[in-house]
Amino acid sequence: MHSFLKNNVFSISFGTSLSKLAGCIRQIFIAAAFGVGITYDAFNYAYIIPGFLLIIIGGINGPLHNAVVAVLTPLNKKNGGIVLTQVSIKLSILLLILAVLIYSNSSLLIDLLAPNLSYEAKSIATYQLKILTPCIPLSGFIGLSFGALNSQRKFFLSSISPAITSVTIIFFILLSWIFNQENTSSNLFTYKGLLAFATLTGTLIQFVVQIWEINKIGLLRLESKFNLFNDEERRIFKLIIPASISSGLSQINVFIDMFFASSFQGAASGLAYGNFLIQAPLGILSNSLILPLLPKFSKLRSEKDERGLQKQLISGIEYCFLTAIFLTGFFITFNNQIVQLVFQRGSFDYSATLKVKNILIAYAVGIPFYLYRDLLVRTYYSIEKTNFPFKSSLAGILLNIFFDWFLIGAPINNFGNLSPYNFGVVGIILSSVIVNFIVCIFLSFNLRNENIILTNLELLRKISLMSLAAFIDCTLCFTILKTTNNFNSNLAEFLLLIFGTLTFFVIYYLLTKCLKVNKFKVSKKEV
Repeated sequence: MHSFLKNNVFSISFGTSLSKLAGCIRQIFIAAAFGVGITYDAFNYAYIIPGFLLIIIGGINGPLHNAVVAVLTPLNKKNGGIVLTQVSIKLSILLLILAVLIYSNSSLLIDLLAPNLSYEAKSIATYQLKILTPCIPLSGFIGLSFGALNSQRKFFLSSISPAITSVTIIFFILLSWIFNQENTSSNLFTYKGLLAFATLTGTLIQFVVQIWEINKIGLLRLESKFNLFNDEERRIFKLIIPASISSGLSQINVFIDMFFASSFQGAASGLAYGNFLIQAPLGILSNSLILPLLPKFSKLRSEKDERGLQKQLISGIEYCFLTAIFLTGFFITFNNQIVQLVFQRGSFDYSATLKVKNILIAYAVGIPFYLYRDLLVRTYYSIEKTNFPFKSSLAGILLNIFFDWFLIGAPINNFGNLSPYNFGVVGIILSSVIVNFIVCIFLSFNLRNENIILTNLELLRKISLMSLAAFIDCTLCFTILKTTNNFNSNLAEFLLLIFGTLTFFVIYYLLTKCLKVNKFKVSKKEV
């Protein structure tokens, strides 16, 4: 058993790391090729609906994946293959109908998603959405096959599979670059369908590879007939529907942000680049800090050990804020170096760097609240109390609409802006920060109704001291950066970032040690 777990963890970790690396290289190539121009802006709007379905329906750990794993794991290959084929047929027909509707109404959908885009950007986005619509029916089988492969303990392909699309996009951009070198009269970097065609091709390759692997392990049963739902199929669809609705709530805020971002040229591109830089370390923090706590919470709840659950949760909160505040300070301090090293080349010029680094700072401010909300929501789910987080998510959507509108000047057609405060695209990010902060307060105080009492004043004191340590750290590192701001080469900037990161970490560690806020033991007074 130990060997089994060790091998599977290695396969998943290695495959996921390769996928993340491919995704990072993909974004670097996209930045060099398109910058924050109109083509990539349009692509981000065109990809909203197909991307939503690829993530929710076709993603690893998505509702479809989890439902298939739960249902197929106890079945033998023959019965599992029949269930997989039957569900694939039915789901593909539903998604194909949806794809046809989206293709036929692509212009209307882009108008709804991005009403303030320029006419040129809307026409490009509409064209790209039409290209991307075949991804919608493909997403169904991709999600099903992820679950089927994992039910047969085939973890590596599931982990590495998302990299296929990233590698395909990189290949298309490289091919375009080579073509441009030989044909200087044309420039395929700005070709309006390049990214959409690359994404569709990558998704199709991923689909073919997974069909081949499903057939190889004996789960592809082409002789199956279309018939009424059997028990296993009912279980899969019964699990998919509520989970998809719950997962989709978080994506609705993305739609809202993109709706308001359409008022600003290059905003969608800037949001994509800034969010990419934040999500990688944030995902690592979330998985490494929060996931190990959830089984403990469930166990303590089942044992009715409320005191132990409180202690573990308070400890987890301290972990989250200590690391999240460090990450916030790091991104604020080194925002310029990070954006320059990762993106500034080709079409991604200095003006694009200025735009994205401001977006990165705004995202960084919200890291502690994002991570804390993630911890609280997962805590509720681990103790099987899902009603209040669901209501909080709905309230968060309404609050996000208001703050998005207010922080970009509260515009009203024919009346102009009602508010003198227009923060532009940064205001859209700050809206999410404010909403997460408010939702965190609601979730924290409602824990009392679940007999979980947080030591709020003591936690607030510790968080304030962590913030003070980060502020002092930022100030010292900014002073050091000012004296070494004459480097022009990427190598020098890279070495400066490495040295600065180590310095920032050491100072933060020593300051939090001195302030006694990096010990993760909860005293008796706090409990």
